[in-house]
Amino acid sequence: MHIGIDIIEIDRIASVLKKHPTRFLEKIFTRYEINYCRGRPAQLAARFASKEATMKALGTGIRGVGWKEVEVQRHPGGKPYIILHGRAKIKAEKMRIQSIELSISHSKNLATAIVHMAS
Repeated sequence: MHIGIDIIEIDRIASVLKKHPTRFLEKIFTRYEINYCRGRPAQLAARFASKEATMKALGTGIRGVGWKEVEVQRHPGGKPYIILHGRAKIKAEKMRIQSIELSISHSKNLATAIVHMAS
């Protein structure tokens, strides 16, 4: 079992988004995530926290995999899930990860994510 958790202030994301909107979005988020979030800071913060929590669960930190190698999508019913690409996917395969569960939430000020990986 591998667990990662992250929490971030939504205002932090809003500030970066205001200063460098295109560069920030294109560096951190996949096309799917950008289209889903439509520039909403709370949604982007929740996905940012999800990516960091996933990197922690993988044991790589933010330097071990690229931001876009961890993607947050949603099932038709609304439940979020993680798709791994590139180095993140290779790392998970080496760890023999069979399932990844994601829970995200946000309030007015904070977004948080918890990732649970099972072998």
